[in-house]
Amino acid sequence: MNRRRDKKKKHDFWKRIHFKYKVSIINENTLSETWKMRISWFSGAVVVVAFALLLISLTSIIIISTPIRNYLPGYLDSEIREQAIRSAIQVDSLERSGQYQEAYLQNIRLAFEGKVQTDSIKYLPDSMLVAPDDKLLLPSDAEREFVENYEEEEKYNIQSAANSATPMVEGMTFFRPVKGLVKRPFDIGARHFGIDMITAPKESVVATLEGTVVFAGYDADGYVIQVQHKNGFISIYKNNAMLLKDLGDRVSTGEALAIVGKEEKGQGKANLHFELWYKGSPVNPENYISF
Repeated sequence: MNRRRDKKKKHDFWKRIHFKYKVSIINENTLSETWKMRISWFSGAVVVVAFALLLISLTSIIIISTPIRNYLPGYLDSEIREQAIRSAIQVDSLERSGQYQEAYLQNIRLAFEGKVQTDSIKYLPDSMLVAPDDKLLLPSDAEREFVENYEEEEKYNIQSAANSATPMVEGMTFFRPVKGLVKRPFDIGARHFGIDMITAPKESVVATLEGTVVFAGYDADGYVIQVQHKNGFISIYKNNAMLLKDLGDRVSTGEALAIVGKEEKGQGKANLHFELWYKGSPVNPENYISF
């Protein structure tokens, strides 16, 4: 009995939602029927759901395909994010250039006013000028004799042979590639052909000299970029999160090349591996750049 009663209730419910009602519009003056429609609760619910889905779909398409999406909270297009990073780097470069110009003009003004001696003017902290013709830097006879003896003894030493390729280039100004401290120095004996620097995350990596990008890609050390400079120098920048230059681009000294990456867990710092090669041999970057 209970089963029959449940079956009857289910049948009555199904019949009720499919029962069609007549909906009509009557002219008040003539009492004639101008429009009519037969509809059930089930078909009415289907129509409402279909209309809601259509409205949601149209709204989503309009938001995704138009600039309205940029006004939604928490949404930022990847292109806009990249433009923001590039703009921040350009602002940083302009600010740094302004500081250099201001320091340069201040030194000139003090020198003309006689308030400071020319030899006491401080050079930029991230560059080192080599002037071998300066009389104060000329070696003594004892120093020449020591160098000759040392070179003779170390002539067949692999490490010494590699370092002997290190030129002292006059008039070249090397910029430090990133603001930070040297964590691991150059050690050709351990096949560590560059230096590791600790810096802030997302810090901009700049070209140490002007030149042309000869490699820009990704390997086990993250994004890597290499720049060919004049006089046989090549600089290599590894452990980057993003590259800002492409293969074949011309870059100026101090121009941003990449964004440093690989943040050390729990330390809030990032690493940059920097190498400097001269005519096929690695050289110690600390011989050219003041870190």
